[in-house]
Amino acid sequence: MSLAAALAAIDRAAIARDTARLVRERSVTGRERGAATCVVQLARELGLHATLDEHDLDALRAHPGHPGEEAPRSELVGATVTLPGRDPRAPRLCVNGHVDVVPAGTEAWERDPWAGAIDDDRVHGRGAVDMKGGVVAALHALGALRAAGTRLPGDVVLQAVASEEDGGLGTFAALGRDADFAACPIPEPTELRIVCAHGGALTFTGVVRGRGAHAAKRLEGVSAIDRYVPIHAALHAHERAVNARPRHPLLSGDPLPYPLLVGRLDAGRWSSQVPDELRFEGRLGVPVGESLADARAGLERAVAAATDGAGPPVQITWSGGQFGPGETDVRDPWVGLVRDAAAAELGSPPPLVGVGYGCDMHLYRDHAIPCVLFGPSGIDLAHAADERVAIDDLVAVARVVVRSAVAFAAQRG
Repeated sequence: MSLAAALAAIDRAAIARDTARLVRERSVTGRERGAATCVVQLARELGLHATLDEHDLDALRAHPGHPGEEAPRSELVGATVTLPGRDPRAPRLCVNGHVDVVPAGTEAWERDPWAGAIDDDRVHGRGAVDMKGGVVAALHALGALRAAGTRLPGDVVLQAVASEEDGGLGTFAALGRDADFAACPIPEPTELRIVCAHGGALTFTGVVRGRGAHAAKRLEGVSAIDRYVPIHAALHAHERAVNARPRHPLLSGDPLPYPLLVGRLDAGRWSSQVPDELRFEGRLGVPVGESLADARAGLERAVAAATDGAGPPVQITWSGGQFGPGETDVRDPWVGLVRDAAAAELGSPPPLVGVGYGCDMHLYRDHAIPCVLFGPSGIDLAHAADERVAIDDLVAVARVVVRSAVAFAAQRG
């Protein structure tokens, strides 16, 4: 096999062009069919075998491991791209990436967020860095291996999935069909660092009840807003307590690795009426190594302790995405292999780090598949206005995937 030939087959202009094509698919979470279809088309243009995958949504929702959802959806569609190996019994490598994106938001963009504009060194638009650029980089890595005539012992499979932004249902479904992999890189934006550990994230909803009354008779009512105020303070205190615990070594420098945020409040129906109900929705960070059950119980205890007894107990439900934390031991051979591949490309070994946000890595770890994140710079632009990605970073990611696949084959073949 010729590593040099595969690296030479990486086409910078084609990666930029195809990233822009994929950005133009408005695949906001829940509506990913167009983007999955685009991945299949791009793969076939590179001479790769690709299928459009339609999953049984009802069966997934009934599964005891269902990872939650937030966005409305009537279907779950992904794509699988395969570079066949020589030996069906040889260890197989997976590359994972999501094609769903968050909405463009209400802030003004300098460029149309869905135009996929290309300038000299960047592709612009929603999803460019999170993470359609990474998906295209991985796709072109497989295409370059094929173009160079490289026949690895085992298959290399790209799982292009939906629903990462709201819980990971797409990867959950893909692994339910095929989890026979020895390792996996995910080209999420990581600033060209290797992420070996990530926190979890749980979405919750709380309901505080009060008793309605006319504003002129306020003392005869019980304001749900007043009842919520000490709960909000208790949530802040809980966040401080969670983050005061001993840190995972890879997250020791993060000032707030496990944030707790209340992002939505809804209370009251009339300005002259004592509000009889308040709903709050938020996101709870889960430390690496903590179970989701323990994280839920901790927040529920904090809320219960702050309840004033002036009305019914606060009801907490766990809605939306339920990301578990995940970790691949830094001593795992897969971590060393990817680091060596990145060092060969970048000129020096990238740091091994942890992150506080949830992602699909933990789903691979649930199947005992070693997994790391390695992707382009620009995490600060993910979910933000004027999202963009450096084309050179995508080329570097594609080349690292090629190097990793060849080294993995040499190690396992």
